[in-house]
Parts: sequence; structure tokens; C-alpha cells
Amino acid sequence: MLLELLSLEGGTEARTDEDIFVGHTPPQARDRVFGGQVLGQSVIAAYRTLEGERPIHSMHGYFLRAGDASLPITFGVQRLRDGRSFSARRVHAYQNGVPILSMIASFQEPSEGVDHQVSMPEGIPDPETLPTTADVIGEIDHPVAQEFAFNRPFDIRYVGEPLYFQPSEDRRPVNAVWMKTTAPMPDDDALHRAALAYASDYTLLEPILRAHGLTWITRGMSVASLDHAMWWHRPFRVDEWLLYVQESPSASGARGLGTGQIFNRAGQLVASVAQEGMLRIPDQG
Repeated sequence: MLLELLSLEGGTEARTDEDIFVGHTPPQARDRVFGGQVLGQSVIAAYRTLEGERPIHSMHGYFLRAGDASLPITFGVQRLRDGRSFSARRVHAYQNGVPILSMIASFQEPSEGVDHQVSMPEGIPDPETLPTTADVIGEIDHPVAQEFAFNRPFDIRYVGEPLYFQPSEDRRPVNAVWMKTTAPMPDDDALHRAALAYASDYTLLEPILRAHGLTWITRGMSVASLDHAMWWHRPFRVDEWLLYVQESPSASGARGLGTGQIFNRAGQLVASVAQEGMLRIPDQG
């Protein structure tokens, strides 16, 4: 499913001032497109306009409208710059003639330089010892629960308590999950980076929910991603376990900020993420 999702129609023969590609949403239980899907597809669309080996190293995007899962998504890529070492692309994802996402991404030829990183947290249990999503919600007879349990392209395993039904007793604004694809991926670095962009939208706002005793089924709550930034630091594979450590440094004005660090199992920091989301609960207007 993930490879089909990241396979876009179109190419450089379809151009105005943009290169045009078309993506689709696989059948799902929800009406809205998952934001991570649009991020991953936008990354692939930008890659399609590059020549040579220039992996994506950063992107900054704004979610402008909710995506309709029943409609195709058109991706327009503008070639902003191709320098000696860096390339920049602007991607707009369109539905019904208006953008649902606006993103700028930067790509760089592999280069040598200074190297340091923060350390991976200690004392994290191995993913094999943690329950799967199917273990937690697989027996619930609801289409969304069944989709999350059995049809998502990533295996997500919580280090702490999941927030599907019960609020966390630990009110610290932190969260951590292990994740990897449920199926092997080809040896294509672009696909792995796009797939990680997809997965980076999972659970990133949950530290905010934990801090305020909320769950995903809090009655009347409205949550939406507003923007998303990501930096890729080192090579990795998404079909091998990655630890996604998240926290929220601030929430105010019906918005909350989530930040994340993604480590491979060897302890290398492979990516960093930041996202601000809208969060409204009934007694806050």
C-alpha cells in the first residue's frame, strides 16, 4: 500500500511553470486524507524533478485545507534553484483547484563535514517486547480501529500508554513510539525518506494530549495539523525499527507545538521534526 501511495502519475512532459504529478489515496475508513500522506507524496513529486544524487535534507510545509480522500491530489512542483550542491523545490498539493498543502524542500549532494548529535534516550524497551496496535485495539469492531490495527503501512508500538481511550496518568508532555513499515521496502533512499515524512505525522501531537489528560476520543475535541518541518540527518531504513521520541515545549492560544527526534536502533539520530497543531476542546471555545 505504501509503495502504491508513493507512486505518482505524470512527469516532466506535463509542465506549465510547474511539473505536474497526480497521487491517490488508497481506500480507507476516514473521509480526510492523512497529512503524512500528502507530505510523503510531495517529497516524491519534488524528487521527480531532480537530476543526480541529491537527497532531501529539509522541508517546511503548511497544511492549508483538509484533503478529501475520495479525490486525486495534483502536485505542482516549481524548480526554484539548482546550485552546485543544493537544489530547492516548491510543491503545492491541489484539490478542486486550490492548494491543500504548500511546501518548500531542499536537497543536497552528499558532503563531508563536522558531525555530532544528541544521545538516544536510555532505558527504552525493545520494540519486540511491546504490544502492537492490533494487540491493543484489534478486537474493536469499528472501521477506523480495524484500519489502524491491520491496514496502516507502519507498525507503531508505544513505549508508554497509548492514548486511544484512556488519558495517561503521566502528565509530562512527552511520548515515544517504535515504528517501522509492515513490509520490506526497496533499496531506494528517496522512498525511505518520503516514507519517513509520511510516518513523522503519526503521534507528534500526542505529548500535548498527555499533558492535559486528553485522548483521541475526548468528546467534542478538534485537532488539526497546521504546519510541519522536518530535517533528515543521516541514512536509515524505514523497514527497520526507528525510535520516535516526542515532546511538547508549549501550548497556548488553541495551538500546541510538538517536536520529535528519530533514532535508528544503533542510536544514530536520523531525523528531527517539528509541528504546530490546532487543538480545541469544548470548554476552551
